[in-house]
Amino acid sequence: MVVPSLWINILLFTGRSWACNGAVSAGNVGVMARSPASAPPPSAPAEGGASAPVEVRRSARRRRTVSAYRDGGRTIVLIPARMSRAEERHWVAVMVQRLEQRERRVRPSDEVLLERARALSTRFLGGRAEPASVRWVTNQSGRWGSCTVDDRSIRISTRAQGMPAYVVDYVLLHELAHLLVPGHGPDFWAALADYPRLERARGFLDGWTAGLAAPADEPGAQPADEPGAQPADEPGAQPADEPGAQPAAEPASADE
Repeated sequence: MVVPSLWINILLFTGRSWACNGAVSAGNVGVMARSPASAPPPSAPAEGGASAPVEVRRSARRRRTVSAYRDGGRTIVLIPARMSRAEERHWVAVMVQRLEQRERRVRPSDEVLLERARALSTRFLGGRAEPASVRWVTNQSGRWGSCTVDDRSIRISTRAQGMPAYVVDYVLLHELAHLLVPGHGPDFWAALADYPRLERARGFLDGWTAGLAAPADEPGAQPADEPGAQPADEPGAQPADEPGAQPAAEPASADE
């Protein structure tokens, strides 16, 4: 099963207008959406400006959440079966926009990766590792990164795109350290000892790898509403904030 690296899940409640509290994998984003009448038209530009198709999937089990994720060249939007067509158009536009905004922040260019790698080397490795190039690659399904000492090139798997910044920093530092120390012996880990989120980042990647084997009805979807939960169509229903989520009225927060 392929798990999307970037998805958005929004918890809905009703009032005079739809509002939402959005949770994004690899970080949290607070969202406040207005009524369907004010929504922009749906669009999902792919790389190079081409329009990517949007597939809407309705589910009777889904009552209070809307989710979206990328699947190859498509954008998948998961909505409750009870939604009207107008609400569907509104939430497709909202979710596509949120995915695009998130992707611009968490998927830096190769040039930005190189600048980041040089800054990390200066901060944590005394500037001793000097990468000549850093780029995203799509052919590393079994590793997060690799490097070539002879030409000082570093390659980072696109699977890391969308992960928290501290995790991507760790992957970069890992490969930077390999420009100095081969293998994974004591000297290698000693070179990374000053990175404060070393163990947290390693744990994140271990958990992510383990999660690839976990079954799921819908990639990135939240479980069905628990018995007794207040349905979205009850006037004035206010769901509790999800752990770690930003308040809905606050602007989008940056990744760690």
